[in-house]
Amino acid sequence: MTRTEDGSAGDADYGAIGTGYADHRRPDPRIAAAVLTALGDARTVLNVGAGAGSYEPADREVVAVEPSRAMRAQRPAHLPAAIDAVAEELPFPDGAFDAAMTTFSVHQWSDPARGLAELRRVSTGPVVVLTCDPALVERYWLADYAPDVLATEARRYPALRSVTDALGGAVAIEYVPVPLDCRDGFNEAYYGRPERLLDPAARRSCSAWSFVAADVAAGYVDALATALADGSWDAAHGHLRTRPSYAGSLALVVSR
Repeated sequence: MTRTEDGSAGDADYGAIGTGYADHRRPDPRIAAAVLTALGDARTVLNVGAGAGSYEPADREVVAVEPSRAMRAQRPAHLPAAIDAVAEELPFPDGAFDAAMTTFSVHQWSDPARGLAELRRVSTGPVVVLTCDPALVERYWLADYAPDVLATEARRYPALRSVTDALGGAVAIEYVPVPLDCRDGFNEAYYGRPERLLDPAARRSCSAWSFVAADVAAGYVDALATALADGSWDAAHGHLRTRPSYAGSLALVVSR
């Protein structure tokens, strides 16, 4: 399996784009509550593609796996150090954990089906996958201003059917509403706060932007800035500024 110098094992190099990730990709408590509910009463939990530790439950025994050195370095001191490993080759025996989870990570894996099968293998209980439905990604208003960003995002996320097939067993899909003041800075988190996407650090924390040529991305940002300045964004989407939540592509897949 090919890995970058940083250790990133998927198509994004977090050694290059991961700096400051923890400042913008903080766990939102309402999304965290949905993940925690899905984990049920599991005592031991494996978190794969753990990054800086978002959504790891504080009241469980958690083992974290993260291949990127830059991301492991951003984990706060109160969380366990992450193991350098990849989803497709987990270094644990069958049934080693009560539950397994992965959040905003499965689309980064070189072989999602193999990685998901590994999560199922090492867990005796639920496997919880927080991801996005690629069939819904391009319905977001950002497609009007940065079409290649959302096309890239939709292309990278595995279809939910392929996720459920890889996990097997009884699988449920729940769409998770995104709150207006969402603390986690993925693209849809800014549905009612478009100005946030003018911040380069915020865009770097959404990996799909890194797959678009710099000059193209700059043009997208200029288009959004112009639309905000001349009022055309608000004319089309201003109602979102006060909408309490957004029903977008965020999905929770739970295999039991």
